[in-house]
Amino acid sequence: RIFVSGLVCVLLALTAEARVGNSSELTFCFETEQCLLFNLICETAEYEVRHYDSVKWVSTQEKNFLMEMAAPAAFNRLYKYITGDNSMGETIQMTSPVILKMPYKRFWEMGVYTMSFLLPAEHQKNPPKPTNPDVYISDTPDMKVYVKSYGGWMTTYSDSKKAKELSDALDLVKAEYKKGFHFGVGYNSPMTLFYRHNEVWFVANDEPVCRESSSSSEETN
Repeated sequence: RIFVSGLVCVLLALTAEARVGNSSELTFCFETEQCLLFNLICETAEYEVRHYDSVKWVSTQEKNFLMEMAAPAAFNRLYKYITGDNSMGETIQMTSPVILKMPYKRFWEMGVYTMSFLLPAEHQKNPPKPTNPDVYISDTPDMKVYVKSYGGWMTTYSDSKKAKELSDALDLVKAEYKKGFHFGVGYNSPMTLFYRHNEVWFVANDEPVCRESSSSSEETN
């Protein structure tokens, strides 16, 4: 019985580590104690392919023309949730990354931006309910994503540029991925000046493609 209960504890610990775990496991995630962990499937000169387990987030939506205008209002709403604006009145640890679901749109069109804070491991199973009706608990499914990383600040321009570079690379290798949106992913406080790390994610539809485009191979050779 002791052996079985011990085995269950080990399995639960491994499951937690595979989802939300110690930030020391990721070199670019150094501002929070817990980070979203992943399994690296493959890496090319143009992108990474990662596997993420299903996890819970606290999320909110904001409609605007530009990400720069939508993000502050969404961030403040979520920050209030983790600093006590929840059913338990509890302060919840900040984690990384913060993700922003970017709609595909032309710059003059309104878009709905969805920002999410990752819930820490201790709140993954049963998070406190938001008291603000515009804030809700959401889940990302078990998924494989194509990732392109970059430094500096996440802006409409930088995010769009990197998303275009990634989608072009994926189209060249005929990768199947979800269209109509991508995720902008940030790991740093706005106060951080150096070693900033941002990412663009496209969600893979089928088994991911792990090869470089012919144009990239020719440049390498």
